[in-house]
Amino acid sequence: MTFKKNQVIPFGAAALMGVSATALSAADLEFYFPVGVNAPAVATIQELTDEWAAMNPQHTVTAIYAGNYEETTTKALTAANAGNPPQVAVLLSIDLFTLIEEDVIVPISDIATSDADQEWIAGFYPAFMKDSQFEGKTYAIPFQRSTPVFYYNKDAFRAAGLDPESPPTTWEDMIEVGKALTLRDDNGNVTQWGTRIPTLGLGGAWLFGGLVVSMDDVLTTETGIEARMDTPATVASLEFLLELANEGVMAPGGISWGDTPKAFLEGQAASIWTSTGNLAFIEENAEFDWGVGFLPGGNGPGAPIGGGNFYIFQDTTDEEREAALDFIRFMSSPASAAKWSIATGYVAPRPDTWETPEMRAYVERLPQALVALEQLPFAEREFATFQRAKVTQYLVDAIESVVTGNAEPAEALQKAQEGADSVLGEYN
Repeated sequence: MTFKKNQVIPFGAAALMGVSATALSAADLEFYFPVGVNAPAVATIQELTDEWAAMNPQHTVTAIYAGNYEETTTKALTAANAGNPPQVAVLLSIDLFTLIEEDVIVPISDIATSDADQEWIAGFYPAFMKDSQFEGKTYAIPFQRSTPVFYYNKDAFRAAGLDPESPPTTWEDMIEVGKALTLRDDNGNVTQWGTRIPTLGLGGAWLFGGLVVSMDDVLTTETGIEARMDTPATVASLEFLLELANEGVMAPGGISWGDTPKAFLEGQAASIWTSTGNLAFIEENAEFDWGVGFLPGGNGPGAPIGGGNFYIFQDTTDEEREAALDFIRFMSSPASAAKWSIATGYVAPRPDTWETPEMRAYVERLPQALVALEQLPFAEREFATFQRAKVTQYLVDAIESVVTGNAEPAEALQKAQEGADSVLGEYN
Protein backbone atom coordinates (compact mmCIF):
# COMPACT_ATOMS: atom_id res chain seq x y z
CA MET A 1 0.00 0.00 0.00
CA THR A 2 1.32 3.47 -0.90
CA PHE A 3 0.74 6.54 1.22
CA LYS A 4 0.72 10.07 -0.10
CA LYS A 5 1.67 13.18 1.79
CA ASN A 6 -1.28 14.60 3.77
CA GLN A 7 -3.40 11.53 3.06
CA VAL A 8 -5.83 10.89 5.93
CA ILE A 9 -5.48 7.30 7.11
CA PRO A 10 -8.23 5.38 8.94
CA PHE A 11 -6.01 3.65 11.48
CA GLY A 12 -3.60 4.36 14.31
CA ALA A 13 -4.21 5.82 17.74
CA ALA A 14 -5.70 9.04 16.42
CA ALA A 15 -8.28 7.15 14.40
CA LEU A 16 -9.12 5.02 17.44
CA MET A 17 -9.87 8.19 19.36
CA GLY A 18 -12.00 9.69 16.61
CA VAL A 19 -9.32 12.11 15.42
CA SER A 20 -8.05 12.36 11.86
CA ALA A 21 -4.37 11.50 11.40
CA THR A 22 -2.11 12.74 8.64
CA ALA A 23 0.18 10.10 7.17
CA LEU A 24 3.85 10.93 7.26
CA SER A 25 6.96 9.22 5.96
CA ALA A 26 7.83 5.95 7.62
CA ALA A 27 9.48 6.22 11.01
CA ASP A 28 11.55 3.70 12.94
CA LEU A 29 10.94 4.02 16.68
CA GLU A 30 12.89 2.66 19.59
CA PHE A 31 10.86 2.59 22.79
CA TYR A 32 12.65 2.17 26.14
CA PHE A 33 10.55 1.08 29.10
CA PRO A 34 11.21 -0.01 32.70
CA VAL A 35 9.60 -2.45 35.09
CA GLY A 36 9.45 -1.29 38.71
CA VAL A 37 6.92 -3.68 40.28
CA ASN A 38 6.01 -7.36 40.44
CA ALA A 39 3.67 -7.48 37.47
CA PRO A 40 3.53 -9.07 33.98
CA ALA A 41 4.53 -5.72 32.53
CA VAL A 42 6.92 -6.82 29.78
CA ALA A 43 4.40 -9.07 28.08
CA THR A 44 1.65 -6.46 28.27
CA ILE A 45 3.90 -3.71 26.88
CA GLN A 46 4.91 -5.95 24.00
CA GLU A 47 1.28 -6.83 23.29
CA LEU A 48 0.27 -3.16 23.15
CA THR A 49 3.31 -2.23 21.07
CA ASP A 50 2.53 -4.98 18.57
CA GLU A 51 -1.07 -3.78 18.38
CA TRP A 52 0.00 -0.24 17.46
CA ALA A 53 2.52 -1.57 14.94
CA ALA A 54 -0.18 -3.65 13.23
CA MET A 55 -2.35 -0.55 12.92
CA ASN A 56 0.55 1.48 11.54
CA PRO A 57 2.47 -0.72 9.11
CA GLN A 58 4.22 2.31 7.61
CA HIS A 59 6.19 2.56 10.87
CA THR A 60 8.28 0.17 12.91
CA VAL A 61 8.62 0.19 16.68
CA THR A 62 10.95 -1.85 18.87
CA ALA A 63 10.05 -2.11 22.55
CA ILE A 64 13.21 -2.43 24.65
CA TYR A 65 12.97 -3.50 28.29
CA ALA A 66 15.81 -1.52 29.86
CA GLY A 67 15.68 -2.67 33.50
CA ASN A 68 14.32 -0.87 36.53
CA TYR A 69 13.55 2.84 36.54
CA GLU A 70 17.06 3.99 37.41
CA GLU A 71 18.69 1.67 34.88
CA THR A 72 16.31 2.79 32.14
CA THR A 73 17.01 6.46 32.76
CA THR A 74 20.76 5.84 32.75
CA LYS A 75 20.57 3.91 29.47
CA ALA A 76 18.36 6.53 27.85
CA LEU A 77 20.65 9.39 28.90
CA THR A 78 23.74 7.49 27.78
CA ALA A 79 22.18 6.84 24.37
CA ALA A 80 21.01 10.45 24.05
CA ASN A 81 24.42 11.87 24.95
CA ALA A 82 25.97 9.56 22.37
CA GLY A 83 23.63 10.99 19.71
CA ASN A 84 21.48 7.87 19.41
CA PRO A 85 18.52 8.31 21.78
CA PRO A 86 15.35 6.26 21.81
CA GLN A 87 12.62 8.25 20.10
CA VAL A 88 10.25 7.60 22.99
CA ALA A 89 10.69 6.25 26.52
CA VAL A 90 8.86 5.70 29.77
CA LEU A 91 11.00 7.16 32.54
CA LEU A 92 10.29 8.29 36.06
CA SER A 93 8.08 11.34 36.31
CA ILE A 94 10.61 12.78 38.75
CA ASP A 95 13.33 12.57 36.10
CA LEU A 96 11.75 15.60 34.43
CA PHE A 97 14.22 18.13 35.84
CA THR A 98 17.21 15.95 34.97
CA LEU A 99 16.01 15.45 31.40
CA ILE A 100 15.39 19.18 30.98
CA GLU A 101 18.81 20.05 32.38
CA GLU A 102 20.46 17.51 30.10
CA ASP A 103 18.53 19.06 27.19
CA VAL A 104 17.53 15.69 25.74
CA ILE A 105 13.73 15.87 25.58
CA VAL A 106 11.28 17.98 23.62
CA PRO A 107 8.11 19.36 25.25
CA ILE A 108 5.23 17.25 24.05
CA SER A 109 3.06 20.37 24.00
CA ASP A 110 5.40 21.71 21.27
CA ILE A 111 4.40 18.72 19.11
CA ALA A 112 0.79 18.23 20.18
CA THR A 113 -0.48 21.63 19.06
CA SER A 114 -3.93 21.00 17.54
CA ASP A 115 -7.16 21.67 19.41
CA ALA A 116 -7.70 17.92 19.64
CA ASP A 117 -4.20 17.49 21.07
CA GLN A 118 -4.81 20.14 23.69
CA GLU A 119 -8.10 18.53 24.66
CA TRP A 120 -6.31 15.20 24.99
CA ILE A 121 -3.61 16.67 27.25
CA ALA A 122 -6.25 18.34 29.41
CA GLY A 123 -7.97 14.98 29.92
CA PHE A 124 -5.46 13.54 32.39
CA TYR A 125 -5.99 13.70 36.14
CA PRO A 126 -4.47 16.97 37.42
CA ALA A 127 -2.55 15.10 40.14
CA PHE A 128 -0.58 13.23 37.49
CA MET A 129 0.15 16.40 35.52
CA LYS A 130 1.85 18.10 38.48
CA ASP A 131 5.16 16.44 37.64
CA SER A 132 4.58 16.30 33.88
CA GLN A 133 4.72 20.05 33.33
CA PHE A 134 7.28 22.79 33.91
CA GLU A 135 7.15 26.52 33.29
CA GLY A 136 3.91 26.33 31.35
CA LYS A 137 4.84 23.45 29.04
CA THR A 138 3.85 19.80 29.08
CA TYR A 139 7.00 17.73 28.78
CA ALA A 140 5.57 14.30 29.48
CA ILE A 141 2.40 12.23 29.36
CA PRO A 142 1.34 10.07 32.35
CA PHE A 143 1.38 6.33 31.79
CA GLN A 144 2.35 3.86 34.54
CA ARG A 145 1.40 6.05 37.46
CA SER A 146 0.89 4.97 41.01
CA THR A 147 0.54 5.84 44.65
CA PRO A 148 1.43 3.54 47.51
CA VAL A 149 -1.50 2.05 49.39
CA PHE A 150 -2.03 0.06 52.56
CA TYR A 151 -2.42 -3.68 51.86
CA TYR A 152 -3.72 -5.77 54.75
CA ASN A 153 -4.56 -9.39 55.49
CA LYS A 154 -8.25 -9.55 56.37
CA ASP A 155 -7.91 -13.07 57.75
CA ALA A 156 -5.21 -11.84 60.13
CA PHE A 157 -7.52 -9.00 61.19
CA ARG A 158 -10.29 -11.48 61.96
CA ALA A 159 -7.94 -13.73 63.93
CA ALA A 160 -6.87 -10.72 66.02
CA GLY A 161 -10.49 -9.71 66.70
CA LEU A 162 -10.27 -6.67 64.43
CA ASP A 163 -12.84 -5.48 61.90
CA PRO A 164 -11.56 -6.65 58.49
CA GLU A 165 -13.47 -3.84 56.77
CA SER A 166 -11.87 -1.08 58.88
CA PRO A 167 -8.16 -0.69 58.19
CA PRO A 168 -6.25 1.87 60.28
CA THR A 169 -6.47 5.47 59.10
CA THR A 170 -4.10 7.26 61.49
CA TRP A 171 -0.61 6.72 62.85
CA GLU A 172 -2.12 6.03 66.27
CA ASP A 173 -4.36 3.38 64.70
CA MET A 174 -1.35 1.83 63.00
CA ILE A 175 0.34 1.25 66.35
CA GLU A 176 -2.77 0.00 68.14
CA VAL A 177 -3.81 -2.33 65.32
CA GLY A 178 -0.22 -3.38 64.72
CA LYS A 179 0.18 -4.57 68.28
CA ALA A 180 -2.88 -6.81 67.91
CA LEU A 181 -1.55 -8.20 64.64
CA THR A 182 1.99 -8.93 65.81
CA LEU A 183 2.34 -12.60 66.76
CA ARG A 184 5.11 -14.34 68.70
CA ASP A 185 5.96 -17.97 69.34
CA ASP A 186 6.53 -19.50 72.78
CA ASN A 187 10.10 -18.22 72.79
CA GLY A 188 9.03 -14.68 72.13
CA ASN A 189 10.21 -14.64 68.52
CA VAL A 190 8.01 -12.69 66.11
CA THR A 191 6.27 -14.91 63.56
CA GLN A 192 4.09 -12.15 62.10
CA TRP A 193 4.77 -8.41 62.24
CA GLY A 194 1.88 -5.99 62.44
CA THR A 195 3.15 -3.98 59.50
CA ARG A 196 6.05 -3.51 57.13
CA ILE A 197 7.03 -0.15 55.64
CA PRO A 198 10.12 -0.13 53.41
CA THR A 199 12.67 2.35 54.73
CA LEU A 200 15.74 1.65 52.60
CA GLY A 201 16.77 3.15 49.27
CA LEU A 202 14.61 5.14 46.90
CA GLY A 203 11.52 3.10 47.79
CA GLY A 204 11.90 4.14 51.40
CA ALA A 205 12.31 7.79 50.40
CA TRP A 206 9.17 7.57 48.24
CA LEU A 207 7.04 6.24 51.08
CA PHE A 208 8.57 8.76 53.49
CA GLY A 209 7.14 11.47 51.24
CA GLY A 210 3.65 10.14 52.00
CA LEU A 211 4.25 10.47 55.73
CA VAL A 212 5.31 14.08 55.21
CA VAL A 213 2.28 14.88 53.03
CA SER A 214 0.01 13.51 55.76
CA MET A 215 1.59 16.09 58.07
CA ASP A 216 0.49 18.89 55.71
CA ASP A 217 3.88 19.48 54.11
CA VAL A 218 5.88 18.46 51.02
CA LEU A 219 9.48 17.42 50.47
CA THR A 220 9.95 19.43 47.28
CA THR A 221 8.10 22.04 45.25
CA GLU A 222 7.37 22.47 41.56
CA THR A 223 10.40 24.78 41.15
CA GLY A 224 12.92 21.94 41.14
CA ILE A 225 15.30 23.97 43.29
CA GLU A 226 13.82 23.56 46.78
CA ALA A 227 14.26 20.56 49.08
CA ARG A 228 12.42 20.53 52.41
CA MET A 229 14.16 17.83 54.39
CA ASP A 230 14.50 19.54 57.77
CA THR A 231 10.99 20.55 58.86
CA PRO A 232 8.69 19.67 61.75
CA ALA A 233 6.80 17.35 59.38
CA THR A 234 9.90 15.40 58.34
CA VAL A 235 11.13 15.05 61.90
CA ALA A 236 7.72 13.80 63.06
CA SER A 237 7.58 11.34 60.14
CA LEU A 238 10.96 9.85 60.91
CA GLU A 239 10.12 9.65 64.60
CA PHE A 240 6.97 7.73 63.69
CA LEU A 241 8.97 5.12 61.79
CA LEU A 242 11.12 4.65 64.87
CA GLU A 243 8.03 4.42 67.06
CA LEU A 244 6.65 1.55 65.00
CA ALA A 245 9.81 -0.41 65.71
CA ASN A 246 10.06 0.68 69.35
CA GLU A 247 6.46 -0.40 69.99
CA GLY A 248 7.17 -3.83 68.53
CA VAL A 249 4.83 -3.35 65.58
CA MET A 250 7.46 -3.36 62.80
CA ALA A 251 10.83 -5.06 62.55
CA PRO A 252 13.70 -2.84 63.71
CA GLY A 253 16.42 -1.83 61.30
CA GLY A 254 16.18 -1.13 57.59
CA ILE A 255 13.41 -2.71 55.54
CA SER A 256 13.88 -3.29 51.82
CA TRP A 257 11.40 -2.47 49.08
CA GLY A 258 11.77 -5.46 46.79
CA ASP A 259 10.83 -8.31 49.11
CA THR A 260 7.99 -6.53 50.92
CA PRO A 261 5.14 -7.98 48.78
CA LYS A 262 6.65 -11.45 49.25
CA ALA A 263 6.76 -10.96 53.02
CA PHE A 264 3.07 -10.07 52.95
CA LEU A 265 2.12 -13.07 50.85
CA GLU A 266 4.12 -15.44 53.08
CA GLY A 267 2.47 -14.16 56.27
CA GLN A 268 5.56 -12.47 57.69
CA ALA A 269 3.66 -9.18 57.89
CA ALA A 270 -0.09 -8.65 58.33
CA SER A 271 0.03 -5.36 56.45
CA ILE A 272 2.42 -3.52 54.15
CA TRP A 273 2.90 -0.22 52.37
CA THR A 274 3.72 -0.66 48.71
CA SER A 275 2.75 0.53 45.25
CA THR A 276 -0.66 0.01 43.73
CA GLY A 277 1.43 -1.33 40.84
CA ASN A 278 1.77 -4.52 42.89
CA LEU A 279 -2.00 -5.01 42.97
CA ALA A 280 -2.12 -7.63 40.20
CA PHE A 281 0.80 -9.55 41.72
CA ILE A 282 -0.86 -9.73 45.12
CA GLU A 283 -4.25 -10.65 43.65
CA GLU A 284 -2.69 -13.51 41.73
CA ASN A 285 -0.65 -14.90 44.59
CA ALA A 286 -2.50 -14.18 47.86
CA GLU A 287 -3.97 -17.29 49.47
CA PHE A 288 -5.93 -15.29 52.01
CA ASP A 289 -8.61 -12.61 52.05
CA TRP A 290 -6.99 -9.20 51.66
CA GLY A 291 -7.97 -5.56 51.45
CA VAL A 292 -6.55 -2.16 50.50
CA GLY A 293 -6.87 1.16 52.27
CA PHE A 294 -5.45 4.68 52.21
CA LEU A 295 -2.05 5.12 53.79
CA PRO A 296 -2.66 5.91 57.46
CA GLY A 297 -1.73 9.53 58.10
CA GLY A 298 -0.52 11.91 60.77
CA ASN A 299 -2.92 14.84 60.45
CA GLY A 300 -5.00 13.21 57.71
CA PRO A 301 -4.65 11.19 54.50
CA GLY A 302 -1.52 11.69 52.46
CA ALA A 303 0.47 9.88 49.79
CA PRO A 304 3.18 10.49 47.23
CA ILE A 305 2.51 10.11 43.52
CA GLY A 306 4.98 7.97 41.64
CA GLY A 307 5.59 6.02 38.49
CA GLY A 308 6.56 6.78 34.93
CA ASN A 309 5.67 9.12 32.09
CA PHE A 310 6.16 9.05 28.34
CA TYR A 311 8.90 11.35 27.00
CA ILE A 312 9.90 12.16 23.42
CA PHE A 313 13.59 12.75 22.84
CA GLN A 314 14.96 15.83 21.18
CA ASP A 315 17.38 14.34 18.64
CA THR A 316 14.55 13.03 16.43
CA THR A 317 13.05 13.90 13.06
CA ASP A 318 9.64 15.48 12.58
CA GLU A 319 8.38 12.15 11.26
CA GLU A 320 9.68 10.30 14.30
CA ARG A 321 8.15 12.83 16.67
CA GLU A 322 4.75 12.59 15.01
CA ALA A 323 4.90 8.79 15.05
CA ALA A 324 6.02 8.82 18.70
CA LEU A 325 3.13 11.13 19.58
CA ASP A 326 0.66 8.82 17.84
CA PHE A 327 2.17 5.86 19.71
CA ILE A 328 1.76 7.69 23.05
CA ARG A 329 -1.83 8.58 22.22
CA PHE A 330 -2.53 4.94 21.48
CA MET A 331 -0.87 3.73 24.68
CA SER A 332 -2.87 6.23 26.75
CA SER A 333 -6.16 5.62 24.94
CA PRO A 334 -9.00 4.21 27.07
CA ALA A 335 -8.74 0.68 25.70
CA SER A 336 -4.94 0.46 26.01
CA ALA A 337 -4.80 2.12 29.41
CA ALA A 338 -7.50 -0.22 30.70
CA LYS A 339 -5.57 -3.26 29.51
CA TRP A 340 -2.39 -1.93 31.14
CA SER A 341 -4.08 -1.03 34.43
CA ILE A 342 -5.85 -4.37 34.73
CA ALA A 343 -2.64 -6.30 33.98
CA THR A 344 -0.52 -4.41 36.51
CA GLY A 345 -2.56 -2.44 39.03
CA TYR A 346 -1.17 0.93 37.95
CA VAL A 347 -3.70 3.76 38.20
CA ALA A 348 -5.30 4.53 34.84
CA PRO A 349 -4.38 8.24 34.45
CA ARG A 350 -7.54 9.45 32.66
CA PRO A 351 -11.20 9.42 33.73
CA ASP A 352 -12.32 8.08 30.33
CA THR A 353 -10.39 4.85 30.95
CA TRP A 354 -12.40 4.16 34.10
CA GLU A 355 -15.60 4.47 32.07
CA THR A 356 -14.75 1.61 29.71
CA PRO A 357 -16.67 -1.67 30.09
CA GLU A 358 -13.41 -3.47 30.84
CA MET A 359 -12.52 -1.19 33.75
CA ARG A 360 -16.06 -1.21 35.10
CA ALA A 361 -15.99 -5.00 35.16
CA TYR A 362 -12.51 -4.94 36.69
CA VAL A 363 -13.39 -2.74 39.65
CA GLU A 364 -16.60 -4.69 40.22
CA ARG A 365 -14.51 -7.83 40.50
CA LEU A 366 -11.63 -6.14 42.37
CA PRO A 367 -12.87 -3.06 44.27
CA GLN A 368 -9.40 -2.73 45.84
CA ALA A 369 -8.33 -1.16 42.53
CA LEU A 370 -10.37 1.95 43.29
CA VAL A 371 -8.49 2.86 46.47
CA ALA A 372 -5.47 4.45 44.76
CA LEU A 373 -7.78 6.50 42.54
CA GLU A 374 -9.80 7.69 45.53
CA GLN A 375 -6.56 8.59 47.34
CA LEU A 376 -5.39 10.90 44.51
CA PRO A 377 -6.97 14.07 45.95
CA PHE A 378 -4.74 13.61 49.01
CA ALA A 379 -1.54 12.88 47.08
CA GLU A 380 1.35 15.16 46.14
CA ARG A 381 4.29 15.02 43.77
CA GLU A 382 7.18 12.72 44.55
CA PHE A 383 10.57 14.11 45.65
CA ALA A 384 12.02 15.81 42.57
CA THR A 385 14.70 18.45 42.05
CA PHE A 386 17.44 19.30 39.64
CA GLN A 387 20.35 16.89 40.23
CA ARG A 388 17.75 14.60 41.76
CA ALA A 389 19.97 11.56 42.26
CA LYS A 390 22.51 13.50 44.28
CA VAL A 391 19.94 15.46 46.29
CA THR A 392 17.71 12.46 47.00
CA GLN A 393 20.66 10.47 48.29
CA TYR A 394 20.95 12.89 51.21
CA LEU A 395 17.37 12.02 52.19
CA VAL A 396 17.96 8.29 51.68
CA ASP A 397 21.08 8.44 53.87
CA ALA A 398 19.23 10.32 56.60
CA ILE A 399 16.36 7.82 56.77
CA GLU A 400 18.68 4.82 56.71
CA SER A 401 20.99 6.24 59.38
CA VAL A 402 18.04 6.73 61.73
CA VAL A 403 16.22 3.41 61.24
CA THR A 404 19.49 1.49 61.64
CA GLY A 405 20.18 3.25 64.93
CA ASN A 406 23.14 5.35 63.83
CA ALA A 407 21.60 8.81 64.16
CA GLU A 408 18.73 10.75 65.68
CA PRO A 409 15.97 12.12 63.40
CA ALA A 410 16.60 15.83 63.93
CA GLU A 411 20.36 15.71 63.43
CA ALA A 412 20.15 13.37 60.44
CA LEU A 413 17.60 15.56 58.66
CA GLN A 414 19.54 18.74 59.42
CA LYS A 415 22.62 17.17 57.84
CA ALA A 416 20.56 16.09 54.82
CA GLN A 417 19.18 19.60 54.41
CA GLU A 418 22.66 21.08 54.45
CA GLY A 419 23.77 18.65 51.77
CA ALA A 420 20.75 19.37 49.58
CA ASP A 421 21.21 23.12 49.97
CA SER A 422 24.83 22.84 48.94
CA VAL A 423 23.80 21.20 45.67
CA LEU A 424 20.77 23.36 44.89
CA GLY A 425 22.38 26.61 45.96
CA GLU A 426 23.83 27.15 42.48
CA TYR A 427 20.29 27.30 41.06
CA ASN A 428 19.11 30.07 43.39
